[in-house]
Amino acid sequence: MKLGTASAWQTAAVFFLLSGAAQASLGDRLPEFKACVKLCESTNCGDNPTPIPLHRRLLLWDCPSECDYTCQHIITEQRLARDPPYMQPVAQFHGKWPFYRLLGMQEPFSVLFSLFNFLAHDWGMSQLRDKIPASYPLRKYYLWFGYVGLASWTFSMIFHTRDFGLTEKLDYFAAGANVLYGLYYAPIRVFRLDRKEPRKQSLLRLWTGFCILLYTLHVLYLSLWSWDYTYNMAANVAVGVVANLLWSGFSYVQYQKIGRTWAVWPGLCVAWIIMAMSLELLDFPPWMGMVDAHSLWHLGTVVPTVLWYNFLVRDAQEDIAGKLPLAGYSGTGDRKD
Repeated sequence: MKLGTASAWQTAAVFFLLSGAAQASLGDRLPEFKACVKLCESTNCGDNPTPIPLHRRLLLWDCPSECDYTCQHIITEQRLARDPPYMQPVAQFHGKWPFYRLLGMQEPFSVLFSLFNFLAHDWGMSQLRDKIPASYPLRKYYLWFGYVGLASWTFSMIFHTRDFGLTEKLDYFAAGANVLYGLYYAPIRVFRLDRKEPRKQSLLRLWTGFCILLYTLHVLYLSLWSWDYTYNMAANVAVGVVANLLWSGFSYVQYQKIGRTWAVWPGLCVAWIIMAMSLELLDFPPWMGMVDAHSLWHLGTVVPTVLWYNFLVRDAQEDIAGKLPLAGYSGTGDRKD
């Protein structure tokens, strides 16, 4: 692809919007960026468009998106080379940093680290199947945790490969389901709502219906009312905080009761995840144009996922062996009879 003359072009992504209008980033508003895109499209996207390699066309790269990507990097290089330098030489375009793509993938390291998380869940589910008998009542809830995790990281890989409105929605909805399911099965384990007692079975049905309703309303609000990034983040953080408090309290109480080191693993995982999430607050231009804070956040969730499955297996095995208290966490540290 050429820009007015025979100069070579780099390639990458145009950001497809969810609801018709995007919040413009600094890069979008730069006159030189707009002029670059206009010149590129007039030169390369006419009746005889510049050929696009097959592997990029398979990922739905077209001439306008090629121009958008190329101009992002041309303008970024110009800003970095300016003397005196800008205070913020690397600007965001369409709400994202200018990444260098790889094999057509817009954010290759986010894709790779999402794959690591997918594999961590896949490994964890194999451990659940191998080491926990099918008759154990909590096994199905743990396996569903894995299924939701696999779906979540699959849609994350798809979204970071190509950022369209549809792939963004699927990624956000799957991530929301993952967070909410983490809250859903926490009280089932903590308070042992899986037990075949009429009162607990009634509570389980109510809790299940409530969580389904919450998720349905969440998706409907984002889909039909407002695609609100602030609301989506606040909702996920609120749900995650409640789940983390439950697991942290459970971890403390279990350790006080049985004195086993593995009983503190949930609390350790919670602390690890909180530290990893802090990377999202340290948003910075990607190193080497590829590794940013968001991709490192994905990397930071791999180890706690593996540790979490180890805890679920160990907890179930101890429970089956009769070494754990029969009742759940009461919130006070006392056994419930």
